[in-house]
Amino acid sequence: MADGTDVFFAEWDRRGPGAKRSLERAGLLLRALNAGTAGTPLLTVVGSKGKGTAATYASAVLAAAGCRVVTVTSPALRRERERIRVNGAAISDADLARLGERIRDAIRRLPERPGDGYLSPSGLFTIAGVMHARAVGADAIVLEAGMGGVSDEVSLFAPDVVAVTEVFAEHLGVLGDSPAEIAANKAGVAAGTTSAVLSLPQDSSVTEAIAVTVADRTGGRVKPEVVGATGLPETVLPVAHGRRNAELGFVAAGRLLDAAGRPRASSDRLRRVLSSVRLPGRLSWHRLAGTTILVDSAIDRSGAATALAEAYRRWNGVDHVLLGLPDHKDVAGVVAELADLPVTYVRMPGHPHLGFTHPIPGHWTVIDDADLTRPRLASLGRRIMGLGTVYFTARLLDLLDAGTERLFEP
Repeated sequence: MADGTDVFFAEWDRRGPGAKRSLERAGLLLRALNAGTAGTPLLTVVGSKGKGTAATYASAVLAAAGCRVVTVTSPALRRERERIRVNGAAISDADLARLGERIRDAIRRLPERPGDGYLSPSGLFTIAGVMHARAVGADAIVLEAGMGGVSDEVSLFAPDVVAVTEVFAEHLGVLGDSPAEIAANKAGVAAGTTSAVLSLPQDSSVTEAIAVTVADRTGGRVKPEVVGATGLPETVLPVAHGRRNAELGFVAAGRLLDAAGRPRASSDRLRRVLSSVRLPGRLSWHRLAGTTILVDSAIDRSGAATALAEAYRRWNGVDHVLLGLPDHKDVAGVVAELADLPVTYVRMPGHPHLGFTHPIPGHWTVIDDADLTRPRLASLGRRIMGLGTVYFTARLLDLLDAGTERLFEP
């Protein structure tokens, strides 16, 4: 790849049918790189939706308190180096290239054992982020799980605090056969060093699964705490569902500061930093010539309804919707929510692990993402919505040349 990230995707690209990621090989790689988090306070964010918002707000709270915080999120907004940030700012191409070369050299030294599984891209970026945290002397690390919890490479790092966003029936058959089993997988990141597990309100079966898993992982020391309204001013919080995730990040970061024995930020400084947070692709507004575009990573009917409500708060109508939603998301629910609107369904053949075969209304326009250009976007009207998976919203953000280099001002 032109940006030097080929090592992160090499084994993923070569994987055979039925191949699985190997946490064992990732652990061997960690030891080869001597890339642990010992001594650096660590917050791990897991859940089905909203992890990026929680991780960003947690990082902003830590930075406001004077920490140098390294944040690892997945996937990127526009560029792969955005997966690793220091105090909200993406690392440089040169930094990512150096991290990639160290990882490449260490992989070459790993024992070759065919059939052991591949090193996943999100796992390698997680390892790279931890390496970078050590290199810059980070005071705190925030890791967003790629998918799952105990089955994800974030489980290789023992967290001091765990934050759990909403858990629902996503990745059924992969992470578990029910929301409760999925929740158990995600909560499995808790470890003997964990001092607090904070969770948004969940369905009863999910709540029980989290509690049982955390008790097992911490020897009964830790009981999950449910996070509700925090009293933060609305002016420093995102709208709609994002608000709950932001408040979760705020509470989790405070608990991490407590565990590390560090003072919290003053209310004035905290307000200033949180007021600067920007979340591209999460109900974010953008301009292109005379067109305004609302971009959101909605993946189910509820998310689509929330995005529509936000659009109608500003507009009295929607001219067009661009939808990039793969088969494993709630395509049927989103189709039902958008039934009365003109829609262009955008497939992404450049992501072969994503399927776009779900039945959609016959009157919708269907294109590939390569056919989506700035002139075509502007031709669809003055009030446009772009909804779908983060891979699609990243495509839109890139097309719109959205500012994604920095997510907050420390």
